[in-house]
Amino acid sequence: MKQINIANTEMKASQIVLGCMRMNEPGRDAAKIIQTAYDHEINFFDHADIYGGGECETIFAKGLKETSISRSDIYLQSKVGIRPGIAFDFSKQHIIEAVEGSLKRLDTDYLDALLLHRPDTLVEPEEVAEAFSMLEKAGKVKAFGVSNQNPGQIELLKTAVKQPLHINQLQFGLKHTGMVDTGINVNMDNQAGLVRDSGILEYSRIQNMTIQAWSPFQYGFFEGPFVGNTEKFPELNAKLAELADQYNSTPSGIAIAFINRHPANMQTIIGTMTISRIIEVTDASDIVLTRDEWYALYQAAGNLLP
Repeated sequence: MKQINIANTEMKASQIVLGCMRMNEPGRDAAKIIQTAYDHEINFFDHADIYGGGECETIFAKGLKETSISRSDIYLQSKVGIRPGIAFDFSKQHIIEAVEGSLKRLDTDYLDALLLHRPDTLVEPEEVAEAFSMLEKAGKVKAFGVSNQNPGQIELLKTAVKQPLHINQLQFGLKHTGMVDTGINVNMDNQAGLVRDSGILEYSRIQNMTIQAWSPFQYGFFEGPFVGNTEKFPELNAKLAELADQYNSTPSGIAIAFINRHPANMQTIIGTMTISRIIEVTDASDIVLTRDEWYALYQAAGNLLP
């Protein structure tokens, strides 16, 4: 599998990330899931303190101990800032307490990366800066980033935060192409040309921030997967099947290849806990679509070119 350098860090990470949001689902064998992912060259695992109310981190830690994998062999990332029943909280106190909780549940001394989970409009950058500096100085967090934030929000944080912000986790996939659409439809009087994210794709490339694409198989706001939904997306699934046959892959693998082909050098987060799905997606990670194939998929997903 292709490995990428996470922004300006020493992390050489797998292009595909295993997202652990569903690890607490009944019947899941965490050790087998983690070992399968690692055996297929995934070395980066994404968490958040709210996943399963923290249970997913605990289950992951227990599962990891049952594998042949050492902590130093992998990268662990977690996200903080969402308080269930409250809203968003980027206060110094909450960030530090949340990280301490994640470290305890993950049974580790440090996080390789910490992301602020969705924007807090009440953010005070100075408090974030204090929290980040304390966590870095204590050796509890090695790298920092954000999730679902636009350029203005990132620049606001940077007025006080001294650590580089290496990562931005953003939804992207064949049925969520907003940050690509705006660049293709510049100055066009249509829906696709509306700039909703302040040019986050181009900003990330200029700032050398690694984009982590989440929910790569979903359409709408968690309405369901588009892969295999031939009733709702017949043209897209036909094109996915055609390319899957051409590359001896699967439709899911081609959907991942669509993301990996973009020169922004993104990581793609897969949230599946199904062993066979992990294998089929990782086996397809080295597929490099041609420019023609990429645009054909883009149009098959329902996007028009100007």
